[in-house]
Amino acid sequence: MIPRLTHLALHVEDVEACIDFYRDFCQMRVCHRRESGSQTIVWMSEPGQEQSFVFVMMDKGHRLELPERDYRHFGFAVESREQVDLLAQKAEREGCLLWPPREEAFPVGYYCGVMDPAGNQVEFSYGQPLGPGAPSLE
Repeated sequence: MIPRLTHLALHVEDVEACIDFYRDFCQMRVCHRRESGSQTIVWMSEPGQEQSFVFVMMDKGHRLELPERDYRHFGFAVESREQVDLLAQKAEREGCLLWPPREEAFPVGYYCGVMDPAGNQVEFSYGQPLGPGAPSLE
């Protein structure tokens, strides 16, 4: 059997702020929530992906402080350049835009960067060989 990536666990300071962010920016939804002792644990997924891949968020964490020029991030594909632009505008209004939309050669495409409430970087892209309408790498 080949291992399959099913979840990413995030230890965050403010679970509710993260839920709001991923609901608003990524259209994810809570598919499981429980209290375990004094800790809140929440699973979020894209609609229809509840059994494929989830973000697990646990409270009582600390804000992630990445060093300058550290570009680790979560990548979300969107269906158009216009969606990248709209998400960047929303992030700018909310004070969490990291880098404005930019274009790079294939396979990178058109993208912008946003900071979530826990300090994670989130990329929204169009034109990568992943996600909706993706061109082939071949």
